[in-house]
Amino acid sequence: MQADIIFKYFPNLSEIQKEQFIRLEVLYKDWNEKINVVSRKDIEELYLRHVLHSLGIAKIQPYKKGASILDVGTGGGFPGIPLAILYPESHFTLVDAIGKKIKVVEEVVAGLELKNVTTCHRRVEELDDQYDFIVSRAVAAMPTFVRWVQGRIRKKSIHELKNGILYLKGGDLTEELKDYKNVQLFELSEFFKEDFFRTKKVVYLPMKYKGKS
Repeated sequence: MQADIIFKYFPNLSEIQKEQFIRLEVLYKDWNEKINVVSRKDIEELYLRHVLHSLGIAKIQPYKKGASILDVGTGGGFPGIPLAILYPESHFTLVDAIGKKIKVVEEVVAGLELKNVTTCHRRVEELDDQYDFIVSRAVAAMPTFVRWVQGRIRKKSIHELKNGILYLKGGDLTEELKDYKNVQLFELSEFFKEDFFRTKKVVYLPMKYKGKS
């Protein structure tokens, strides 16, 4: 079973969570036939390239009860949906400017009966709420991304890491991150042994509270 790779790295899942992770494959394969949100190649490795990759964020910062997370440019629902399954007592807002992608996300959320997810067909700059963490998978270079999400970070931190951005990226990020003195890089190869993760990282950038923008 493809989902076994998730259970290997996250062995303490409830039966409901296991069932939800298993159901992901059927839902995505069905919707991908109608609206192509995941590449044909990647859909065959959904759990490795999308689900487990998304859950790399959980290895860096597990979320507490009541945490509020914003997934910017969620696409087909990554990393937001896998994280929402893993943390049912945290709330996730999944935003994307492309309507057909949000439609798939809404249907997958409904199919999984996730009660802790809000979907939003808007640009992130149009949002007013604030969040503990903002997550994403390489939707833009960091300077652009930081500009998009200014004013979206809550003042009070409740986690080990201070509130900020947790960004899934790959490759050499030296140039892109050179202006951020407090950025931290976490190598996902330290947590997951598959070759896919050899160059994959979680970029953590704490962000100061700046009030409503």
